[in-house]
Amino acid sequence: AYGGVERVVAWLVDGLVARGHDVTLFASGDSCTRARLVSGSDCAIRLIEDTADPQAFHFAMLEEVVQRADEFDIVHF
Repeated sequence: AYGGVERVVAWLVDGLVARGHDVTLFASGDSCTRARLVSGSDCAIRLIEDTADPQAFHFAMLEEVVQRADEFDIVHF
């Protein structure tokens, strides 16, 4: 419900895309973005009520970033 960090990331990503950069965003599937979206979950993790460990989504997404890191010039966390 906070959204401050997410808002800044959204502005950064959309601004980079608007300037012609090829951007891939690793985020939840319900994210609104102009970038290529790779989703780690269908929706924001805070909305998933029946998960044993919400951190599992983060670790799975980080693993995908690490596995694909050679595809990118810059990885920004």
